[in-house]
Amino acid sequence: MAEIITTLFFHPEVGMRFNPNDPRDLSNDKFVLSKGHAAPILYAAWAHTGIFPKEDLMKLRTIGSDLEGHPTPRLSFVDFATGSLGQGMNNASGVAYSMKYFEKRHTKVYTLVGDGELAEGSNWEALHFAFIHKLDNFVGILDCNRLGQSDATSLAHHLEIYEARIKAFGFYVQVIDGHNVEEIAAALKNAQAHEGGPSFIIAKTFKGKGCVDGIEDSLVWHGKPFGTHSKNVIDHIKSLIKNPDVHLTVREPVIEETKEEIIEHSVGELHYKLGEKISTRMAFGNILKKLGDKDKLIVGLDADVKNSTFTDKLKAAHPDQFIDCYIAEQSMAGVACGVSKRHRVPFAATFAAFWTRAADHIRMGAISQANVKYIGTHAGISIGTDGPS
Repeated sequence: MAEIITTLFFHPEVGMRFNPNDPRDLSNDKFVLSKGHAAPILYAAWAHTGIFPKEDLMKLRTIGSDLEGHPTPRLSFVDFATGSLGQGMNNASGVAYSMKYFEKRHTKVYTLVGDGELAEGSNWEALHFAFIHKLDNFVGILDCNRLGQSDATSLAHHLEIYEARIKAFGFYVQVIDGHNVEEIAAALKNAQAHEGGPSFIIAKTFKGKGCVDGIEDSLVWHGKPFGTHSKNVIDHIKSLIKNPDVHLTVREPVIEETKEEIIEHSVGELHYKLGEKISTRMAFGNILKKLGDKDKLIVGLDADVKNSTFTDKLKAAHPDQFIDCYIAEQSMAGVACGVSKRHRVPFAATFAAFWTRAADHIRMGAISQANVKYIGTHAGISIGTDGPS
């Protein structure tokens, strides 16, 4: 991933635009590392921006260090905890949606995913969401190195299969040599210029590229330190660097003026007649709509049951504060997490039983410190004639 990350962070013409001194500035382009176990290269890139001393990299995975084995928002430059694979694109699609439709910004979000994690179905929910909502500010990058943790991936280096599948989801797709900086830069430039829909870059790579002593393209080194090999590996890689004294800098963000309305914390009471029978879900729908009346940052999310959860009340009154996720609860949970990182307050509602399939997305959202409200209706053991499912 070295060439991909370096180009994305530091290329003077096509690199991301961001302020390294304020990683959470909404004017920044965003980067999501979906393959969270690759955290060391993320930390190295940010250390190179000067956000923390490079010497701290040696504290990786030590007790008391924030540089954990998988990134979390304990670090100011991390928005999402991505130790559980297959969720980064769901989060990124929520960020992209907010950027484009709520904030009206021209910023972009880049998501780097691993080929192994594409076996997780939530990724394909994210691709469908990005296509349906025409998120041309969403750029996915596949690090296709053919190796998982315990075995080769199911598709190995069959890039043509990945290409056909992602194209079938309506994406603009480019296939490149992931170790060729010129090809990476050209692909980023094309993706940035593409309009009308999302983009994906499929990069063929090799684990341990450039290393010595049988390390390159070897399965046995997953997650292991080099130990006695370290000096030889480091010396060899240093010998390949053509200009060790080059000074890399990041591209400054483009500041776009946006006006956000201030949250009103008090919305008053809703009054019902004494003895009147009203379902809890109806009461929820009523108050959610009233919250939306008062505060433009309130967002509703639905998975095709809004006329049962009564979130349709918010959509009818404020369609610009609502996201249709269709029947994809994992996507909805991840999108809500992404939206929350853009200062929105998302209320995601579905039947309580259906949230169980997104339990891990909710769990990771908590680790991501996401301010999301998950609502589950019909929470008994059965809903009568419809049965227990």
